[in-house]
Amino acid sequence: MSAVTAVWGRVEQQDFRSRVRGTLLGAALGDALGAPVSALALDQVRTAHGVDGLADLASAYGRRGAVTAATQLTLFTVDGLIRAHVRRDTGAWHPPTDLHRAYRRWAVTQHEWGPDERRKDDGWLAREEWLYARRDPDRALLAGFGDDRLGTLQEPKNPTERGPSAATRSAPFGLLVGWEPQLVLQLAVECAAQTHGHPTAYLSAGAFAVLVHALARGDSLDAAVQRTLALLAARPGHQPVTDALQQALGAVRQGMPSPGRVDALAAGRTAEASLGAAVYCSLVCEDIRHGLRLAVNHGGDSSAVAALTGALLGAMHGETALPPAWLTELEGRAALLELSDDFAMEMTQSAALHGPGISSPGWLARYPRGG
Repeated sequence: MSAVTAVWGRVEQQDFRSRVRGTLLGAALGDALGAPVSALALDQVRTAHGVDGLADLASAYGRRGAVTAATQLTLFTVDGLIRAHVRRDTGAWHPPTDLHRAYRRWAVTQHEWGPDERRKDDGWLAREEWLYARRDPDRALLAGFGDDRLGTLQEPKNPTERGPSAATRSAPFGLLVGWEPQLVLQLAVECAAQTHGHPTAYLSAGAFAVLVHALARGDSLDAAVQRTLALLAARPGHQPVTDALQQALGAVRQGMPSPGRVDALAAGRTAEASLGAAVYCSLVCEDIRHGLRLAVNHGGDSSAVAALTGALLGAMHGETALPPAWLTELEGRAALLELSDDFAMEMTQSAALHGPGISSPGWLARYPRGG
């Protein structure tokens, strides 16, 4: 697996950083908006929040704007990707292993009280105290990252698991805009199989990453979906994911967007259903606020659908299109911004940070080559 090195001008760097921020903040906003209603059926959402459903951030985990394990793991995906690029200087280049190490660092946060300063190879993210909160990670995540064994496509972890939580952590793979889309798909699929071994789950994660990749490179969502369908066609077991995307496209042609259409697409709470619903919400929405409201008012996995929707819309429109009033209350916003900017810097200016004859002590303290 190899990467393509792009040449970045100042304007391109600024656009890329805006899309990275938009993707990560958008995913987190959707996650936070959907968290209070994620376990509810559509009629229960309306009973709790009125006939129009949830329209604003509500309390979850004791505060407004709280995120779930999906955002926690997305952050560690970014951390793992940066560490993988830094480790290339050593001659070691196997991103799935580096991502697994990052996810194992997340697993530590789920059973320890707080950061252990003695672990120098953890880097800065694992020392963020707010991440040491268990936010309803599903069984597949805890089991998949519960030991050192790396799940692979040949021997995946949890081979019957079809839920969306591998997909919801996979937006950062799509931000590898210097990579070819088939490589993005392959990396996302391999890393998803570390916890979600059913083909529809890991192919949904790969399809989502390819969608983000196309949007971050400036494609329309329609074009991104068509590219994704073409890449999926060569993959065994793709049909349920392909069908979900085709159903989303079909629903767009059925008239005005409605919670009922989202509810039908998201039914079953599987990875492919959540992805299809997110694509529909992203295609029909008037703006990001409208899209996220559509993405949470249904009986599917609201936080997953909204996280996927937020990432797609954030990659498409950049950070300035996100609702500022929601951003002000978003848990972990400072860390999300910091990590977004570090990722953009690593992808565009890594030669000035590390490499043969170059070593920024501050950067390597943040993203150690070990660990």
